[in-house]
Amino acid sequence: MESFWEEVKCQIKKTLPDHSYRMWIDPVELIEHDHHHVKLSSPNAYFIKRLKDNYLPIFQEEFSKLGVNDINIEFKVSSKKRSASVGKNKKQGAYPAVPLILKKSKQMHLPGLNVRFNSGRMFKKGFTFDDFVVGGNSNFAYSALLSLAQGKIKGSNILYLLAKTGLGKSHLSQAVGHHIITNSLSKRVYYVTAEDFTNEMIFSLKNKTIERFKEKYRTKCDVLILEDVHFLSGKSATQKELAITLDYLLEADKKIIFSGCELPDDIPKLNDQLKSRLTLGLVTQIDAPDYATRVRILKRKSKIFGYEIPNQVTEYIAQELCDDVRQLESGLFSVAAKGQLMGYNIDVELAKSVLTNITKAKKRITVESIKKMVCKEFSISQMEIVSASRKQRIVKPRQMAIFLSRKYTDQPIKKIGNSFNKYHATAIYAINAIERELKQKSVLFEQVNYLSKKIETGKL
Repeated sequence: MESFWEEVKCQIKKTLPDHSYRMWIDPVELIEHDHHHVKLSSPNAYFIKRLKDNYLPIFQEEFSKLGVNDINIEFKVSSKKRSASVGKNKKQGAYPAVPLILKKSKQMHLPGLNVRFNSGRMFKKGFTFDDFVVGGNSNFAYSALLSLAQGKIKGSNILYLLAKTGLGKSHLSQAVGHHIITNSLSKRVYYVTAEDFTNEMIFSLKNKTIERFKEKYRTKCDVLILEDVHFLSGKSATQKELAITLDYLLEADKKIIFSGCELPDDIPKLNDQLKSRLTLGLVTQIDAPDYATRVRILKRKSKIFGYEIPNQVTEYIAQELCDDVRQLESGLFSVAAKGQLMGYNIDVELAKSVLTNITKAKKRITVESIKKMVCKEFSISQMEIVSASRKQRIVKPRQMAIFLSRKYTDQPIKKIGNSFNKYHATAIYAINAIERELKQKSVLFEQVNYLSKKIETGKL
């Protein structure tokens, strides 16, 4: 059941916005289980209510996809120290991105544990340079970030890492922090997303602690790792504050790593002042891994998880799943899990039976195919869905199509918007509008679930 739980979390991570997953799903842990009952830990009572109201059906659906039906899911407040610290944070009224000020402990750091940042986030244990599989798609990015971490890049300590989702941006970004902390080069490493930075600034403004916020990032930071830069689109106040912060860090010769799915020049509503600073240093990119690299990634993952996968099966998975590393991990786990749970030999035939639905659906899911499906379901033409019409019978299907395109394709929001003749900001508004209605469990909730199942089963 432990392996099932990890796969459930892995699949949920693919469907939820990154900040929602980190906030509500990642902290949940498996406590007890039997064939039809699962008990999960949560930090507090409010957390449990949030999970039941918004995420319980998602948990049940993902368990069902793995063949675990009629599952009874129970939540229990965890008695671990982690939940206690979360409770203290809430009592003090602190925003999650703001670090807790705790009394110093004489407890020494134990090897193997995740490293906690000054910003309150955690490095993932395996996100180090040693655990990253380097290929032709990532060789330059890997070398550049390692050199930056070691202080070997002359002339600039700023780097922008460009890659689509699931290719290793977070891994390499965190590897820099791991290297700097474990080699005692600095302890003042701040790892945040652009959304974290924005929310922390807003919290500081509301609570009249903005000077403390400015001091933290401008003068008490040696390394700033800022992910998901595209989130800053349209947030003018955050952009101005970040630009000033970068000036302070650059003047003090501090290290800065940015990552995003789009180049700064392609991010709409980003002011020129910030754009010039984001592209001031080295810009490097991670592409999709080639076949040989995918094979090495699968072998590394098999070794880490203790799977005994024959070479021909590994090669078959690498051949069929070629989009990103997360897809490779999911395919590997699914094959190993079916072999283990059903008592089957892990061979190419087993791999084919597991990967058939994944590859069929993946090959057919495009923005255009989603657009055609939505038009058919709502009896509207493709000309209407891309028109400027504000009629409700057109607007809602259009918003759903944009939402589903963002969920099931790797296309950036800007390109998705262009496919519907809409600006980037309009596409974001459409996605947010659907997400708000989904929380209300309205008729639209059932419609989106129905369309999602058609996409996932390849019935476009």
